[in-house]
Amino acid sequence: MTSPTKPALLEPEQTVALYDQTGSSVTHLECSMTGERYEAGQLHGLSKVGKPLLVRYNLDKIAASVTREQIEARTGGFWKYREFLPVGSAANVVSLGEVMTPLVPLRNSVPTGTEVIVKDEGRLPTGSFKARGLALAVAMAKELGQSHLAMPTNGNAGAALAAYASYAGMKTTVFCPDDTPEVNIREIELQGAQVFTVNGLINDCGKIVLDGKEAMGWSDISTLKEPYRIEGKKTMGLELAEQFGWQVPDVIFYPTGGGTGLIGMWKAFAELEAMGWIGSKRPRMVAVQSTGCAPIVKAWEDGVEHAPLWENAFTAASGIRVPAAVGDFLILRAVRESGGFAIAVTDEHIMQARDEVARKDGFLLCPEGAATFAAWQSALASGQVGKDERVILFNCATGLKYPMPPISRSLDRHQPIDYGQFK
Repeated sequence: MTSPTKPALLEPEQTVALYDQTGSSVTHLECSMTGERYEAGQLHGLSKVGKPLLVRYNLDKIAASVTREQIEARTGGFWKYREFLPVGSAANVVSLGEVMTPLVPLRNSVPTGTEVIVKDEGRLPTGSFKARGLALAVAMAKELGQSHLAMPTNGNAGAALAAYASYAGMKTTVFCPDDTPEVNIREIELQGAQVFTVNGLINDCGKIVLDGKEAMGWSDISTLKEPYRIEGKKTMGLELAEQFGWQVPDVIFYPTGGGTGLIGMWKAFAELEAMGWIGSKRPRMVAVQSTGCAPIVKAWEDGVEHAPLWENAFTAASGIRVPAAVGDFLILRAVRESGGFAIAVTDEHIMQARDEVARKDGFLLCPEGAATFAAWQSALASGQVGKDERVILFNCATGLKYPMPPISRSLDRHQPIDYGQFK
């Protein structure tokens, strides 16, 4: 009897098998405000002054251990940048089959002569860019012996946490504002988390997580309140550099709530330059918000480093409805250091942008992604960006997760068909 052929390894298993088992290149963590050093390999939340911790690496060691060409030859998603990540053991990698997200140039919805490219993060597991940060947060939680994770979310982050933590065998508790899109709430629960809706905003949900730490013993995985989500989001910058032949685009429009991805990309570009993998050119970083919740925009306009709490926040782009960001000063520093700007667009413009790109280019942006297109349109009209600049828009999640306009047209097959209506 012929023995059955052993099936090929699944991509997640390949990812784990390829992971560098010689240990990470992390040297220490440091307070993003004061620079105070914290020991690697231990549990950390915010620094002593209540600010995010940043992971620091021996970049010379990384440069000596891998080349750009070796990185390019690897398949898969963000785990291919393993030398740039903090996980020390392959056994703690948690992969759900990630891919390098594509760059899709817009054609019919942009003026002739402009180069506007969407980086479509909706292709990642759970359909959003939150997979990047939460995969790293879960992997490091596993490495550091944590077992119960909790977080506040406007939807997509909770889904990513639930999926990766369930795959890793961990317990999760998630709190959502009660007007979070229903599909997000259901997917969080279905993927293994215990989810609760809260009659408040994401910062109100975050207070519940914080206040419950002592009683429940859970680990707070809120945005920037642990050091590793930023390392996952950093891979967006690594991917962009590789996709552009170790160059960078001229301008990046980023939908900004907690701002982890914007901060992470800025960190990635600095690390790559320090290693000699890219030059000193940086993209201008543009923080995009809604006029209904624009604390970063106000702080940028006021010339201050910290954004006050935005009262009565509202926007249909729920992912950027963050009234207060713990990393506000890091967002604003990246924007200013890059020569970029912060811009707010109305919900009406956001939905118009979504519909325009969908109908003209067949690309279904999520509301937060549509906000970047709306912001680019406004910035082009005002002269803040030029027609000759190469622009990246981040579509942070698949548009399939969000409500779409209803359609009422129908035909009765038993009646004569008026084919004139199809012209």
